Amino acid sequence: MDTNASAPARAATTVLLSLGSNLEPERHLRAALEELRARFGEVVVSPAYRTPAVGFDGPHFLNNAASLRTTLALAELEAWLHALEDRHGRVRTGPRLADRTLDVDVVFHGGLVLREGGKVRIPRPELKHAFVLKPLADIAPDFVDPLSGRTLAELWRDHPQHDEAFEVVAL
Repeated sequence: MDTNASAPARAATTVLLSLGSNLEPERHLRAALEELRARFGEVVVSPAYRTPAVGFDGPHFLNNAASLRTTLALAELEAWLHALEDRHGRVRTGPRLADRTLDVDVVFHGGLVLREGGKVRIPRPELKHAFVLKPLADIAPDFVDPLSGRTLAELWRDHPQHDEAFEVVAL
């Protein structure tokens, strides 16, 4: 018996992703965006910004953000994104803070707040970094962070790096 036949369809959720690369970043980010569009259809993409590596010495990163809608549950989406990273040569055996061909993180999955081990995992804590928050605020200024109750535009406006100039790189 197929129990899914009568299950209601899952509503699409707005998902905000943070993308980054510091190894051939233009090539890897372009390819990742092509695959996201092929899988999810319409994807809204921010400008890409060149930023220094955080937490280790390495080449500068290109970071941008993407917004899409999906019916995938968080675990399914993260599995698909990990496979995307793997297809682009992502190495997971070294230190967590290291050079990478492609990093794609779910920052927001709708209004979900997911805690694991007493720490918030979604929304991603990396939202505190300008290289995550600025691109997200560019494409989803009115999106409300479920933890603070504030829009991404408000959070970016109050960020310590708000008034800094960021180098934009065309993809």
